[in-house]
Amino acid sequence: MTQANIRPISGRTRANWIRLRTMILLRWVAIIGQLIAISVAQLLFGLQLELGLCYFAIGASVIANLVAGFVFPENKRLTEIENLSMILFDLLQIAFLLYLTGGLNNPFALLLLGPVTISATALSLRSTLILCSSAIVLASILAVFHLPLMTEDGEVLHIPELFIFGQWTALVIAIVFTSAYSRRVTTEVHSMSDALAATQMALAREQKLTDLGGVIAAAAHELGTPLATIKLASSELLNDLKAQPDLAEDAALIRDQADRCRDILHDMGRAGKDDLLLRNAPLEAVVLEAAEPHMTRGKEVILSQVDGPSHRKTQPIVIRKPEIIHGLRNLIQNAVDFAKSTVWIESSWTEESISIRIVDDGAGFPQHILGRIGDPFMRERTLSQIDLTRPEYEGMGLGLFIAKTLLERSGAQLRFANGYEGLHVTPAPGAVVEVIWPRAKLSAEVTHDGIGENQQITA
Repeated sequence: MTQANIRPISGRTRANWIRLRTMILLRWVAIIGQLIAISVAQLLFGLQLELGLCYFAIGASVIANLVAGFVFPENKRLTEIENLSMILFDLLQIAFLLYLTGGLNNPFALLLLGPVTISATALSLRSTLILCSSAIVLASILAVFHLPLMTEDGEVLHIPELFIFGQWTALVIAIVFTSAYSRRVTTEVHSMSDALAATQMALAREQKLTDLGGVIAAAAHELGTPLATIKLASSELLNDLKAQPDLAEDAALIRDQADRCRDILHDMGRAGKDDLLLRNAPLEAVVLEAAEPHMTRGKEVILSQVDGPSHRKTQPIVIRKPEIIHGLRNLIQNAVDFAKSTVWIESSWTEESISIRIVDDGAGFPQHILGRIGDPFMRERTLSQIDLTRPEYEGMGLGLFIAKTLLERSGAQLRFANGYEGLHVTPAPGAVVEVIWPRAKLSAEVTHDGIGENQQITA
């Protein structure tokens, strides 16, 4: 699966994941709270309530819960429409209870925010807008139409009209703000979760390819001896059967096919031997391995080492981690995709750090996304915000997020800029990505003289 095929899961899809059992449990909690509130208001404070209608409203919720619990299995997942219907029913039930108990004079009017918040965190944007609109309409109706809240002495409990207006205004603002805030945070969390899952998939794939290469190398090594024996025996038969052309032709065919098998195993095992035996490699070899798949795509890819005042002549030996190779490969792929003709990959190091700069001669990063590079699943921009010269950047968020996450996991820091930002020495106007590691995080240099004792290779 490529990064281009990975898409964030929509709110509508997530809404289908909610269990009916969860909604039933939440409704039972609300029912218990409503019964307690009505009992306390009547018995402790002596308020005169329309108990018949109040118990009717609560009873409707009880019946709905019992029917849902008996008709549907416990593991049922609600659809988007079913979720919206249940939450809208709860909103209407709360509004009806508030109508019976003083409308916005009742401090429990704040409970109108409950269904709206649940919708913002669990349902799609359209369903959330429907519930927010319904909550605002119901709050407006309750501000004007409601049964009075009276004590045993017949005194009507109400707050001044100015306070009613303030209560309504506060509810409307709270509905809008709470919904927007909850939805924004939930969307960010879901996007990050999806992107991290995609990162784990990419890393697991890279690790599997590494392990597969080791298996191929072992197979090539083990099959080398029997293939050599077959070739030797067939060559001797070919010499002995010169007087029998038909049999000699068969022996020659066997020898040629043995050579072919040897060549195939050699090609298959080349990368495998590297992954199995070369746990450490020179920095240039690691960069070359990351860049190799993109060096034949019609763009010139130039690898170089940058000399500086503290530059050491001997390049460092670094740890060959799958996340480093995959992360660099993603960055190089992005540079090759948007370069006009040339991509420069520059390696440099000091006593304290190792850095790799990837520069292309394209148009550079669009300014409106430069500060957001590395965020997963970048949102679509309005037409005025889209750089028409590089519209492809609107879909590059996940690939760069995976690269950034994998490289940061290895201890690197990434910087993104456009040309002539002082981050590179190659004169190019395009995008610049600099990856910097503390040398201790990446270096695997041998600190002793001589070959030393053989080290056991562990998986």
